[in-house]
Amino acid sequence: MSFVPGRGVLIAIATATNWMGEYSLLYPMKIYLVITFMGKDQPGLVESVASVVARHNGNWLESRMCHLGGQFAGVLRVTIEEEREALLMKSLLQLQESGLMITVRSEAEGVHPSKGSMVALELLGSDQVGIVSRISGLLASLGVNVEELHTELVAAPMSAELLFKAQGLLELPEQLDPETLKEELEAVASDLMVDITLQKEI
Repeated sequence: MSFVPGRGVLIAIATATNWMGEYSLLYPMKIYLVITFMGKDQPGLVESVASVVARHNGNWLESRMCHLGGQFAGVLRVTIEEEREALLMKSLLQLQESGLMITVRSEAEGVHPSKGSMVALELLGSDQVGIVSRISGLLASLGVNVEELHTELVAAPMSAELLFKAQGLLELPEQLDPETLKEELEAVASDLMVDITLQKEI
């Protein structure tokens, strides 16, 4: 780069500005959105959301969806060019006219990968009121974050009794040892008369 006496700084700034403009055209700023939706279960529900995301050149990164009690619900994470965000949000919210409940949120800044230990939890026992409340209350008191939780009622192998089954993925704070968590959970499991197992994720 050459500088003209008295104007070298201005030329350098102009050159840098032009370069940044060209870079932004080649590599537009991307942002991340978290979208939740729920509606009456029916064919084409997922496609209605996916087609809107694709139409605005959004990239569907990850999602969790399930069907419960005649309703279908999902949460997904997408990335999109910043300049397209407003139009995408407007198009998604228009889906509410068809009876779909939708929320769109920008991903919070400072979101980082988990640093603590990850453990898988499995629980099985007779169905009763308060199981999730007792277990989640203990986890919260120990600073454990519930990353995923799946629960269901299943029939006992040798009888018509309904069993409560739960599978979860937990993130432990750095100061909490998995063995300590196991001991605490076993004490609650004894009161509830359920079986609980923990397995550290690799």
